Amino acid sequence: MIRGRGVELKNREQLRLMRQAGLVVAEVHAAVLAAAAPGVTTGELDQVARDVLARRGAGSSFLNYGAEWGQTPYPGVTCISVNEEVVHGIPGSRRLESGDLVSVDFGAYVDGWHGDAAITFGVGELAEADALLSEVTRDALWAGIGAARLNGRLGDISHAIEASVRAAPGRYGILADYTGHGIGSAMHQPPDVPNTGRAGRGLRLAEGLVLAVEPMVTRGSSIGVTLDDDWTVVTSDGSRAAHWEHTITMTRGGLWVLTSADGGEAELAARGLPFGPLAD
Repeated sequence: MIRGRGVELKNREQLRLMRQAGLVVAEVHAAVLAAAAPGVTTGELDQVARDVLARRGAGSSFLNYGAEWGQTPYPGVTCISVNEEVVHGIPGSRRLESGDLVSVDFGAYVDGWHGDAAITFGVGELAEADALLSEVTRDALWAGIGAARLNGRLGDISHAIEASVRAAPGRYGILADYTGHGIGSAMHQPPDVPNTGRAGRGLRLAEGLVLAVEPMVTRGSSIGVTLDDDWTVVTSDGSRAAHWEHTITMTRGGLWVLTSADGGEAELAARGLPFGPLAD
């Protein structure tokens, strides 16, 4: 169902299909994380993701993205961004090295319904400051998820993300120009989900609304620059970046993280938040 502002509300069967897509996303992240090591190329990691898609009979949300609008088609099924690359890094011949900070963004669809998530991890021995950056970003993701509730406002999520980052020791940049988004029968839909904002403002959160929440945080500049490949976004000052994302929905029982293997149950419980998957 489409309501005002082009926002798509899903029924129970559509949410279940999105959960199936989300489980494919979670499987890919686990497989890529297991395969990542010094000397492995980002292209080889992309092939790992392609193999999972083929095995599960799912489609890629990313491959050839942008072609229909005349943009340079995206050539991978994953976005693999290393160190100063924030998002949309194109997988290829680059070999990972010990100490690299790697973000893997991945989307899949099942029967036309999408799931989208990102993780950040270190290769080999990671510098303490980089490990902390990833954890600050992950905490901000879960703070944003935890602020989502039926009849709340979109700004509640944005404010919680920003407040979580600002409360962390040290100084971090938040890429305000890159946001989360609605997701469903297309990977990107209204509404945008900013990573900064004011609580109590914006779209009212309704049953059937599905959102991809995705903070992108740096150890320096909050400004991203797109490279000549038309895709890769790097920090303007060369500082390292982290990216965490999940696709979520809100039910009458609580929160359901569609791209987490356990639906978000463990993390939500640790944070004292209600877990609300749909009953079979």
